[in-house]
Amino acid sequence: MSKQLYLLDHISISVKSHRLLQQLLDENPRLAEIISSAKSFKKAQEEIKSWILPLLKKNKDAYLYYTGEVDGRDVFKKLQWKDYAIIRILDYINHADFKYKDLNIQKAYAYSNPFKMLWLAANKGGSGAKPAFFLDMIYLFRQLTGKFKQDLPKLEQNLEWMEKWRTGLDTEIKELHQANKKRIIKRIIKNINKGNIQDSKYFFKEDEKEKYQKVLEWWEEKTFHLRFAIKKADTLNEYLDCSIDPDTMDILYEAENKGIPFFINPYYLSLVLVDPPTHLIGLDMPIRNYMIYSKELIDEYGNIRAWEKEDEVRPGKPNAAGWILPTRNNVHRRYPEVAILIPDTMGKACGGLCASCQRMYDFQSGNLNFNLDKLRPKQTWDEKLKKLLSYFENDSQLRDILITGGDALMSSDKSLEKIFNGIYEMALRKIEANKKRPEKEKYAEILRIRLGTRLPVYLPQRITDDLIHILKEFKEKASAIGIKKFIIQTHFESPIEITPEAKQSIEKLISAGWIVTNQHVFIASSSRRGHANKLRQALNQIGVLTYYNFSVKGYHENTFNFATNERAVQEQLEEKIIGEIKKKDEAKLIKLLEDTANITDDINLLREEIDIPFLSTDRNVLNLPGVGKSLSYRTIGITRYGRRILKFEHDKNRTHSPVVDKMEDVIIIESKSIAEYLDQLDSFGEDIKDYEGVWGYSISETEERSPIFEYPEYDYSVTRQITNLEI
Repeated sequence: MSKQLYLLDHISISVKSHRLLQQLLDENPRLAEIISSAKSFKKAQEEIKSWILPLLKKNKDAYLYYTGEVDGRDVFKKLQWKDYAIIRILDYINHADFKYKDLNIQKAYAYSNPFKMLWLAANKGGSGAKPAFFLDMIYLFRQLTGKFKQDLPKLEQNLEWMEKWRTGLDTEIKELHQANKKRIIKRIIKNINKGNIQDSKYFFKEDEKEKYQKVLEWWEEKTFHLRFAIKKADTLNEYLDCSIDPDTMDILYEAENKGIPFFINPYYLSLVLVDPPTHLIGLDMPIRNYMIYSKELIDEYGNIRAWEKEDEVRPGKPNAAGWILPTRNNVHRRYPEVAILIPDTMGKACGGLCASCQRMYDFQSGNLNFNLDKLRPKQTWDEKLKKLLSYFENDSQLRDILITGGDALMSSDKSLEKIFNGIYEMALRKIEANKKRPEKEKYAEILRIRLGTRLPVYLPQRITDDLIHILKEFKEKASAIGIKKFIIQTHFESPIEITPEAKQSIEKLISAGWIVTNQHVFIASSSRRGHANKLRQALNQIGVLTYYNFSVKGYHENTFNFATNERAVQEQLEEKIIGEIKKKDEAKLIKLLEDTANITDDINLLREEIDIPFLSTDRNVLNLPGVGKSLSYRTIGITRYGRRILKFEHDKNRTHSPVVDKMEDVIIIESKSIAEYLDQLDSFGEDIKDYEGVWGYSISETEERSPIFEYPEYDYSVTRQITNLEI
């Protein structure tokens, strides 16, 4: 036993922990008998296993799932609520005394041995286990004994939860947004008059009466919002009518001193509700939590590591997924079929910085930034682009390009045209090269082009007629050579972001023939009951299909915004289910893609026809380091702080790099306990009784991908050879 573990085992538990321990033992006489009579914690574990294992064998499917002889979503659906508890107890025992690197705490390890902690607490008063640990164990054994049941909410309850939320298209919200806009414009005029803001393009020649009208005209220009973006804590507070509390301001000052970039444009800031009526308080919390940094993020900044291990690239060496890449920062790759292209353009910036950004590591290193002048393409970019696209051209499996950053639409129209032209020519060369290859040796040709952007949300003024012309022209030209899918992937995170301006930007993108899909990041404030469902419904109403519902990555810097993976499973099985598309209706769903110009009407007609409030085409997932998107896990441990330890497997519904078969288990130690998460919801004004079931979700299997997001079939067999891979 290590000295550290020895010392931890001897820490006395608190009075509250004692009370919860006694409650656990009083509710479970059999457990109490084992714990009190066992001469050692190992003996206690053996007796608990002898008691629990026969209970599992009564359900053959559950027993085979536990042993790993069967897996997958079909078997998962057969598990009973009690089976979850039995499997978790057995997994706790089977993984006792394992040591895991705790990625939430620098250079620290977490130990899991829950029944040792119970035995020590009951017999020695030690183990140092916190109240959150004992609460979790109480619910675990209530689930085992049937005192804690799975209470699935009815449709009516889900619709009631959804009604709590408003969109930015509601009259009352529009009026508040307009009032915010008016206040911000007046502040801008004041700062220009004082000389606090000086810009070669945006300055006044008009007299005082005409200045407001002039700024209204500027408001419609994307460059205005970029040039007047807020980069200082004091400016942010000024534009929010000095409504930020002093404690939060201290945090923002600390962020400023540490060099964490601020970049909040006037349009997006106008969506924050300043002094709203009582019934709307908290409605804009997800927006605030994206733009206002937490103490944990500031503490970690400078020590943030890449969550996605494949983003750590050394020249000439394979990344964590085994792929050899052409440059260090321009191509990110995890899967055989798709790679991300990050151009050396203004696309390395964003319309704003989200506090939970998965690329915070790149902002920390300076690879991504908001220095728009320095990000303008250099003369060498044209040659570099050719090199990057040749990587796609000469790869045997790549068929999908996701252009992102940063943000793809931060690139200028001219830069986008160059990229599109390069992709077109590359795709054409790949087709021509295939004509010379024998059958079964042909490479995958380009089938799908995607742009990753949050600008329809952050800066809808960017979606101009000129941009739409470029998108439309490229789609027509690329379709003629066999590219099948053209997708804008955006990030609406709250229904309140769906404003008239955002709606118009989506309408324009759809008019160009591109499909618009959404990736929602499931932070604590947006994980409230009904919020994700309302977002799905509101997006469908403007023609957007939902694609992913991401759990926030669990590193320490994201602790505040982290909603536990258990909540993601609960949301999937208890809320999103009301938008489930049955197998018999999937053909109608696929038909939506046949006429993308009318997709908005078609989505809403389909919803009415099959009588569901929205189409739940998204999957709830976590982005795993080196493995990919998955929500397939078992809870194998729990720390003395009540933070659960999850063992993840990759999503078996899609193709992966062969490296996944050689990877070690992906272990995630959640950055907050269930108890802490529920306390946070309570502080948000939520009734935590609505969330009680979250304690019981300890197992999950990733949902199947919606058929509308599958790759089209080739009329030939793609070679099995994998290029650019080193294992």
